[in-house]
Amino acid sequence: MKSALFLFILLFAAGLGSAQAQKNCLACHKVKTPGIVRDWELSKHSENGVGCDVCHGSDHNGPKNIDKVRIPTPAVCAECHETQVAQYTKGKHAAAWASSNAMPTAHFQPMAMMSGMKGCNGCHKIGTKTEDDIRKLKADGQGYGLASCDACHTRHTFSKKEAQQPQACQTCHMGFDHPQWEMYSSSKHGVRALLRQNGTLHEDVAAPTCQDCHMSEGNHEVRTAWGFLAVRLPMPENAQWAADRATILQGLGVLDPEGKPTARLDVVKAADVARLTEEAWQTERDKMVSACSKCHSSKFAKGELAKGDDMIREADHVMAEAIRVVAGLYKDGLLPKPENYSYAFPDLLTFHDAPTEIETRLFEMFLKHRMRTFQGTFHMNPDYALWYGWSEMVKDLTAIRTMADDYRYKAKK
Repeated sequence: MKSALFLFILLFAAGLGSAQAQKNCLACHKVKTPGIVRDWELSKHSENGVGCDVCHGSDHNGPKNIDKVRIPTPAVCAECHETQVAQYTKGKHAAAWASSNAMPTAHFQPMAMMSGMKGCNGCHKIGTKTEDDIRKLKADGQGYGLASCDACHTRHTFSKKEAQQPQACQTCHMGFDHPQWEMYSSSKHGVRALLRQNGTLHEDVAAPTCQDCHMSEGNHEVRTAWGFLAVRLPMPENAQWAADRATILQGLGVLDPEGKPTARLDVVKAADVARLTEEAWQTERDKMVSACSKCHSSKFAKGELAKGDDMIREADHVMAEAIRVVAGLYKDGLLPKPENYSYAFPDLLTFHDAPTEIETRLFEMFLKHRMRTFQGTFHMNPDYALWYGWSEMVKDLTAIRTMADDYRYKAKK
């Protein structure tokens, strides 16, 4: 009985201490960062008594020990939101940091764009990080965006309602290589969702958001059947498509010129950024069919998704031909192969660091126009699929062939 009473007294005293610490935090930060305090006051955290020290620790209690404040990571969020964090860690968002650092071009960018998060890592910061990653960011004067969850549930309201809006995805899913926002918001799905949002349509009309399709039932394990680059295993039964995909995998550096796996394939496997078995692909496809079937018949949903598969096949054929043209110039010694290329294939992950115009055109064809071709199809946006995607790929191939002919013509003179 005495021990129970003693424990109660300890907990009560700790509560008083925590309450006083919270008052101290608010007294200071209402002056220093009033916007943060107001956001917290509007949050569910405030409503449920989750104070500053729960997320930031109690070691920082004044201006002399600011360096002691704890910057939350997903592990901190998991103390209360275990299910959501466990789901997130299985999805592609968690791999964003690792995939950014794995890109060859990342190492040639200004520091402000990478560790400063004003370029690729402005969005890729959502990925999970090691303790060493976090220490380096802090040493470089950063320390923001470490929690990952706050990319969608913005500090310090951490609003669930905000994260459920399609605009929560807009900041990252737009632009050069993944203009999903532009595709979605101008599709019939997006138009209806935005009209429902502004009150033009009734709040109960069927109008899918990004989250309805990609985070069905609130599942934070965001994945797609085809993955970001729309390459997968096993190889298709169609012989031409299998050959074209092999060429693309060689351009991505995961297969060598003989078609054997390289070290990059191990990186892809470790990051789980592509579906490497039929079962893994089918699992994600079934999830999407289930999501679509809330508004459409399953037959219609499967048919529409199959059109996306068909467009990947068609785009792969045009893309592979362009890769072979450039690889042929390497083989014949007409185009210098960069020293950092491991194999006699153009490296599609070199991005704008490609040394010649023909190689830069190939990079844009792959990461900009091929993306629009299949992503526009899956996002139900005919304009993006055709004019910003397929049409541009056809023009890319014509330009690459013309430049290759010029290389060969000059070599004969």
